[in-house]
Formats: sequence, structure tokens, C-alpha cells
Amino acid sequence: MKRVALHNLGCKVNAYETEAMQQMLEDNGYEIVPFTEPADVYIINTCTVTNIADRKSRQMLHRAKAKNPNACVVAAGCYVQAAGEALLQDEAVDLVIGNNRKKDLIRVLRKWEQDHKAAECITDIATDREYEELTLGRTTDHTRAYLKVQDGCNQFCSYCIIPYARGRVRSRKMEDVIHEVKRLASEGYQEVVLTGIHLSSYGVDFEPCSSLLDLILRVQEVEGIERIRLGSLEPRIITEEFVSKLSKSRKFCPHFHLSLQSGCDDTLKRMNRHYTTGEYFKKCRLIREYFEHPALTTDIIVGFPQETEEEFTSTRDFLEKVSFYETHIFKYSRRQGTKAAVMEGQIPEPVKAVRSNELLALNREKSKAFRDYYMGRTQEVLFEEMTRIDGVAYQIGHTKEYVKVAVKSERERSNQLCRVRVTGYLTDEIMLAEFE
Repeated sequence: MKRVALHNLGCKVNAYETEAMQQMLEDNGYEIVPFTEPADVYIINTCTVTNIADRKSRQMLHRAKAKNPNACVVAAGCYVQAAGEALLQDEAVDLVIGNNRKKDLIRVLRKWEQDHKAAECITDIATDREYEELTLGRTTDHTRAYLKVQDGCNQFCSYCIIPYARGRVRSRKMEDVIHEVKRLASEGYQEVVLTGIHLSSYGVDFEPCSSLLDLILRVQEVEGIERIRLGSLEPRIITEEFVSKLSKSRKFCPHFHLSLQSGCDDTLKRMNRHYTTGEYFKKCRLIREYFEHPALTTDIIVGFPQETEEEFTSTRDFLEKVSFYETHIFKYSRRQGTKAAVMEGQIPEPVKAVRSNELLALNREKSKAFRDYYMGRTQEVLFEEMTRIDGVAYQIGHTKEYVKVAVKSERERSNQLCRVRVTGYLTDEIMLAEFE
């Protein structure tokens, strides 16, 4: 029996695809082993979102070949799509499998086993309009299942390589999504997270057009699923109809990750983002009109080319104004092949570091303020694991707003929904509660 080790780099969509490939391998008689162990085949699902991600992808490929020079090393995913056939010139790589071709993994592996010839399996992602059907019957997370429902992006933000690596928008058929949700529910999963490269575009490529809201309303009908969570959203999807209908669903988790990237209109224009800060703020207010205490989270890029001190201050002031639960802060990283990489006015790394640290401090302040709201309140928690801290057993889980909560208990409660009353903090990021 061939031993296979897999390693994932990058986003939740990549993680979903890696798990799907693992299950394909298991179903075809391969033995899955940890990446730290000797294997006959190493599969690295790569990332190319930054030049650093490219370097990490190359490092992992070379590390795999060093573990076993006779092994078949497979490079899959986004870096493959960006690097193309050049990867086959790398002596550490035996097979390359691009996006939208991971479903062919077994066939490609079988052929390699016959002739041991280096080969590439890459499609022209820019012209491919077919959604690659990969499915999961189980996940490594025993309570929360991530479902990839969409691929590709049509936005072409000036800093982003993903439309070139993932192609145009392609949506998964609604019936296929529902079939997988039902299968996961039958396996005991109570929470599903709908993810995609540009999730807000779900259904725009269908004829007739459909929408992410249509999909959510279908998913909530599946018996056994108690929570529906969403991946990253674009502000444009937030309409009165969208939030009004979601607010009526007892299964929907009011956790909105609304991509922002900058709180300055001039910077947003250079980024080729299709909204203003004023429009974005209206979306946040609309969500808060329909939900009592929704979790609003976002991403920010600091040090984008030509970002002045005044522009950075505008971003900081805007974050203060919106008051997010969590802000994920990234220092701008040049990505070859994008418009931003050749812009004049690249910001020095020390300046990026200072700006990043300032926003990280603000994020800690705002996150604590959001959590403080729950002190003394009753919340529903889906427990996920038991852990011990200083010898004391705690059940750990999340509220619908994705606030992490711990309850002191020796009794295993994984995958149970329980009512708890929040009493304080166990750590800076974990709230302490007791069962009601």
C-alpha cells in the first residue's frame, strides 16, 4: 500500500481541497501518513497570494524531496497555476496539478506509478468555466464543516494575483451543495461554514442567476444543521433583503467578515476596490439595525504603495469609527504580476511595521470591548474540544458570534450545544462561563 503525506498552505478553500484530495486517496487504497513521516508520495497544496507564499511553497516541495529522494513529489494548486511549466524544471517536483484539475489526482498518480515520468496537469484557468466538483463526507474538525461552494474571482484588485491563479467566477450547483450538507449532517456535524474565493459572487454565473442568499435559505432547511456561518464577504452583498432574511433565521450566525483593506478612499481607488468608506459604513449600520450585537470582522493592508501618513490616519480613524470585533492586519507584500507591484511609492518595511503595530493595538482594544458586552449574559455555545490548563479541565467552544468560551468541566461535551452564563475571562481571548 502506497503511503501518502499531504501538506496544505493558504486559505480555507485550499484546506477544503486538501481534505477532499485526502479522502480521494483513502477511497482508492492509499495510506495517509503525517507529513513528518516517510512516504511514497508527498502532495503540497500550494499558495501564491504573496511572494512569501511562493517561497514557502517551494521550500515545502524541497523539504518533501529531501525526506525521500525516491518519492513522488506533487505540487498542486495556486502556485502551480502561477508558475506553470517552470515548476517541472525543479528537480524536487515530479508532478504538477493546477487548479480545477485536482479531481484528476488519482489518474495522474496512477500514470506516474507506471512510467515515473514527470508530468503536468494544468488547465487554462482564464478560460475554464467548469466548477471542479470535490466533495467531503467528513472533516478533520469534528463539529464544524467547511464547504467550498464557489471558486474564482472577477474583481482584479491591483494587489491580488488570485484571479490569475483561480480564474473567473464558478459556482457549485446548489443541489450538489445541499447533497453534501445532508451527508455532513448525517455524520453529526451541526455547523457548516460556506466558503469560496469570492463567496459574494455565488450564483452569478448560473442561468438564470442565483445568489448566496438563495443558497443559505436552502441550507437552513437541512435537518441536523443548527448553525450556518459564512466566509469572507464583499460589502456589496449587504442589502436590506439580505440582512432582513438572515436575521429571521435561527440557524444563521451573525458573524460578518466584510473585506475592507483600507479606510481611506484614495487608497481604495489605487487598490481597485469597488466601494467607498461611506458606502462600507452604511453596510455596517444596516447589519447592526437587524442584529443586536453582530460580530463585524475585516482585513486591512497597511503600507500599500503611496500610502501617506494622512491616508494611514484616515484608515485608523475609520477602524475606530466602525469598531470591529476583529481586524486582521497585513503588511503590504509585493506580488509579482500585479499592478501594485510596479507602482511608484513603495513603502519601507520599518514604516509598515510601525503602522501595523498601531493597528494591532487598536484591534486588541476593540476586541476586548466586543467581548466585554457578554459579561453576565447567557449565550449558546457549540463545544468543540476539551483542554487542560494548569491541570484543570475546560470545555472549549464558540458562540454564534465566534467568541471563544471555556467552561470548567471534566465531562466531555464536544459537538454539544449548551446554554452558558459568561462570568469573566480565562485568558485575554477566551471568556469564562458556567453552565446554566
